[in-house]
Amino acid sequence: MSTLAAQQAEFQRALLHDQPLPAGRLTARSAAQFAVYREAYRARLRAALRDNYEVLPRVMGDDAFDALANAYLAAHPSQHFSLRWFGHQLPTFMLQHQALVDHPAFTDLARIEWALRQAFDAPDTPALQVAELQALPPARWTTLQLALHPSVQLLTLQWAVGPVWHAVQSGADELPPPPALEHPLLVWRKGLRTQWKSLSATEAELVRGIAAAHTFGTLCQDLAAHVGTEHAAATAASHLRTLVQAEALAALPPST
Repeated sequence: MSTLAAQQAEFQRALLHDQPLPAGRLTARSAAQFAVYREAYRARLRAALRDNYEVLPRVMGDDAFDALANAYLAAHPSQHFSLRWFGHQLPTFMLQHQALVDHPAFTDLARIEWALRQAFDAPDTPALQVAELQALPPARWTTLQLALHPSVQLLTLQWAVGPVWHAVQSGADELPPPPALEHPLLVWRKGLRTQWKSLSATEAELVRGIAAAHTFGTLCQDLAAHVGTEHAAATAASHLRTLVQAEALAALPPST
């Protein structure tokens, strides 16, 4: 390694991992300047984390969020050239370091926020339209395979954080305490707007089946365990119509 490359590696380690530079590398003045630069770098990353998680810092409060951000920076230095993607491991980090989080529901808020960010940047694939389904011959429905829009993500949350989310967005001074409630949540993008909604058990079953490339006939069989064989097809059709209206399904391939 060249002298310049070695110095650059030392500088990077000192910057990212709070390691001292070798003795004699810096004068007292340049060491002080480097400390200012290092703190400015970290402040920029904390600001990026606030931008990427808009609701979470407002719920946690500045001091608590900064403490979480500093711990996350130490464990997961930025690896991507774009700060837009900094923080992708934060929800997992929060689960692993619950002492830094005042309420476990905050992790679910973080998961929703990151899913929304991913949904916004997902490929702009055409959405399935009602007319495409209406044009299918009846015989095709049994073997029909649908596909989720690339922006779609299905989360399983442990807390009912929806009211907290809406309270923060509306600027409420007091936030309702979230009750513990395991439930599925769908995240996707409709046009240029990211969306999320809680799902029923049968809606989530249908989404999971579509993600697994089940045929419509198999989707109906999946739902039969929940609603009975006589209601399975009607339930599947109803949920399918809701997904199509939400633009959460991808357009059929030309060969379908």
